[in-house]
Amino acid sequence: MLKGFKNFLMQGNVVVMAVGLVIALALSGLIKAFTTYLIDPLLNRAQGSSSVGLGVQLGQVGNTKTFMDFGSFISAVIYFLIFMAVIYFAIVVPYRYVSKRRGQTVFGTPAPVKTCPACLSDDLPLAATKCKYCGSDVAPVSPPTTP
Repeated sequence: MLKGFKNFLMQGNVVVMAVGLVIALALSGLIKAFTTYLIDPLLNRAQGSSSVGLGVQLGQVGNTKTFMDFGSFISAVIYFLIFMAVIYFAIVVPYRYVSKRRGQTVFGTPAPVKTCPACLSDDLPLAATKCKYCGSDVAPVSPPTTP
């Protein structure tokens, strides 16, 4: 049982995923600091010099619990966009390139499939002549041609 668990952990995909998560956490902290210490002050300054931030005070003046801070929301959106762009260009694009060189297709469009008329399984390859689930005959479909 432990040998099987060790083999599972040593698979390339698990290791790549673990490294990707560690890198994502590190980048998350860096981008959070960027938006907190550089973007937030710029957005707060847009409200004026006498304000807590870019937003609307709903209750007593100076009460931060009743202050709708639009600047923090805009900062969170900027943080999300930057974080997703960094993850895409730092992890997804290189991983796609390495996988393509190894002959694998990842993060691409899935191959077209057809449905078995007998058991209604919907993941049969277009060239299949028998259903892999129920064994019934299925007419092969020629793959669509791209212009």
